[in-house]
Amino acid sequence: MALSKFAPVALLFTLLALAVPTHADEAAAFVVADSTTGFILEQAHADKKLPIGSLTKIATAMVVLDWSEASKSDLGQLATVPPEAAQIAGGQSTGFQPGDRATLRDLLYAALMQSDNVAALTLASHVGQAIGGGASPVDSFVVQMNALAKTRGMKNTKFLNPHGLDNLERSVPYSTAADLAKLTSYAMANSAFRFYVSQRERKITIQSANGGQSAYLLRNTNELLGVNSIDGVKTGTTARAGQCVIISCGKPPDSRQEGETHIITPRRLNVVVLGATNRFPLAQGLLARGWQLYDSWAAAGRPAKGWKPPR
Repeated sequence: MALSKFAPVALLFTLLALAVPTHADEAAAFVVADSTTGFILEQAHADKKLPIGSLTKIATAMVVLDWSEASKSDLGQLATVPPEAAQIAGGQSTGFQPGDRATLRDLLYAALMQSDNVAALTLASHVGQAIGGGASPVDSFVVQMNALAKTRGMKNTKFLNPHGLDNLERSVPYSTAADLAKLTSYAMANSAFRFYVSQRERKITIQSANGGQSAYLLRNTNELLGVNSIDGVKTGTTARAGQCVIISCGKPPDSRQEGETHIITPRRLNVVVLGATNRFPLAQGLLARGWQLYDSWAAAGRPAKGWKPPR
């Protein structure tokens, strides 16, 4: 009886929460999407082509992980920081210098957690050398990044480098919130990637060019990691891109019985925010609203088309 007494009040609070307007003016674009199906629950300017900064490194990491799996290559192998790394040092740099060496695994941690540009370039140089076929190893690697984008249906994306810096190219690399939601769904389905981006801190080893060895403690740039079960994924910032972030959050799967069939449905939301004035509060608010919208969408049977957010 007590539950039925308060049910109308609970319903009122739910409807009020769903009626809260999104803040499209706080970002150049955003998307809230179901990670399993890719269905977009809410969006603003989802297909607008924008610079994305270090969100690029999600694609970089996935090319490395896909290559490693396909070629059975050990991520414990050492890669050497290339000479051209001297041109992009700085920012979130761990201090890698040309000639230094680190394992591919530690370079992935550095690129994804602390957004190290030199780590991303070193990954591209090493794996691009193994792939071959381009004017340079890094060019070969970027070809694979764009091939990955094509296979994931990212029709409005163009990668020009593995780190996302947009002040070194003749044209500006770009993507969209909708395309990045597709990339994130793909990446978060990979258990290794999920582990990398879920770490708050990680100690890596750098072998210097002069033969010495040092440890470096990485700290994740994603300030929302661990808040309300957020377990990824990546930040990005350049003067052109502004404040960008992608977060992801999973909940226990839905489980239901239909006749003799037991159906288990994963629940995970991805939030992409591009060009924000204050990315972390906005992303967190969009995620909270996203779960409310998800419940409404799930109650409607998770339709692939025709469903619109309640207002």
